[in-house]
Amino acid sequence: MTRIVIIGGGPGGYEAALVAAQLGAEVTVVDRDGLGGSAVLTDCVPSKTLIATAEVMTSFDSSYEELGILVADGTPDAADPARVVGVDLGKVNRRVKRLAIAQSHDITQAVTRAGVTVLRGRGRLGAGGQAMDGSREVLVDHTDGTVESLRADAVLIATGVRPRELPDAQPDGERILAWTQVYDLEELPRELIVVGSGVTGAEFAGAYQALGSNVTLVSSRDRVLPGEDPDAAEVLEDVFRRRGMNVMSRSRAESAKRIGDRVEVTLADGKVITGTHCLMAVGSIPNTADLGLEEAGVAVNDWGQIKVDRVSRTSAPGVYAAGDCTGVFMLASVAAMQGRIAMYHALGDAVQPLNLKTVASNVFTDPEIATVGYTHADVTCGKMDAVEIKLPLRGNPRAKMQGIRDGFVKLFARPGTGIVVGGVVVAPRASELIHSISLAVDNNLTVEQVAGAFTVYPSLSGSTAEAARQLHIRKREGAGS
Repeated sequence: MTRIVIIGGGPGGYEAALVAAQLGAEVTVVDRDGLGGSAVLTDCVPSKTLIATAEVMTSFDSSYEELGILVADGTPDAADPARVVGVDLGKVNRRVKRLAIAQSHDITQAVTRAGVTVLRGRGRLGAGGQAMDGSREVLVDHTDGTVESLRADAVLIATGVRPRELPDAQPDGERILAWTQVYDLEELPRELIVVGSGVTGAEFAGAYQALGSNVTLVSSRDRVLPGEDPDAAEVLEDVFRRRGMNVMSRSRAESAKRIGDRVEVTLADGKVITGTHCLMAVGSIPNTADLGLEEAGVAVNDWGQIKVDRVSRTSAPGVYAAGDCTGVFMLASVAAMQGRIAMYHALGDAVQPLNLKTVASNVFTDPEIATVGYTHADVTCGKMDAVEIKLPLRGNPRAKMQGIRDGFVKLFARPGTGIVVGGVVVAPRASELIHSISLAVDNNLTVEQVAGAFTVYPSLSGSTAEAARQLHIRKREGAGS
């Protein structure tokens, strides 16, 4: 029986464990914090649970009047635009942590039912390299201080990342916060400064603004979400500003310090902004230190991320890596796929290398931004020859009924064949609407096939079919000319 040891119990680790057990391996997972990893305990599950509450608040605040909803108590008149609903953040956060723990428990049960051994502790590669039989040593530092040695025919490293900290902006867990610490707040921050306008910063800035905080978003770049579709980022930034957020572009934070019950954030140009709380969202650091990687021959890049190929192999024989610690594409879905692919390869099963051009991703702001396949940047730089079309949602009948004014559907297709190679959706529940485009990209469907499939009327998904129809017309006009 092949012996598999997995260091780290996040999506890359526990999904790999389930696959390896199903394929008949003897599997051990070494985990320090609880199965599910940061994705379940401090990142994806908690943040999206918080955002779910914020989403309800935003939907109500932005459309209750237009939709004719009356509130029995405290309904404002035209001269008093005060909020009609509020939030108990302590209660919200207790629910967040309860759901996260429950999800971790469910994962642990599923893994142990599959026959996997779970050890609580910190795993690292032994210094001896491969033995004569091809196995490797994994050392487990248990929580009681003891050290256990395991032999493995293949090792998977899935140790994830942790929040990056600026030297002059150290989180204290009370006023200056990392994203892992926000769930201990009992009261809503009155004035929240969010440093960093990537996905994490934008999601939390939008969520806390919806919950009732006065939010200042400090962005070192020209716009929020610099890595996303520019049209999508423009829509979101416009929504943020319209809802009262102070978005400070081209503003790099140098330091954050607590002054009593307030926080002062100093920018690179010397300007100082103040608030009651500050959330630092300035990237992440891979958890790859002190794992014995160098001694084992596992190569890392300048950022400490483990180098892997498309079947999750590292530079050391018998050692694989998956998830955020590889820096490949920092999504739970990609981590899980990397882990599964690693086990298929290690155990001799049929394996299809990772294809990042079929990965669907989503930014859980309001509106959401979902993408798949080739992007506007790929088309602009010539990496992909494609035509694109953008169809605003304001013309969609279902959007009109629901009071949705912001958002669009964008498709990219090959000019000759009409094969769909990418897409962007900016809308409420874009994470659900992107699936039809993902299917088209994954299966090389043409715009004619997408346009020819029935959609429900009225529905937001109808805009995807309409965009495909318009691309088909454009293709015919191009062929005729």
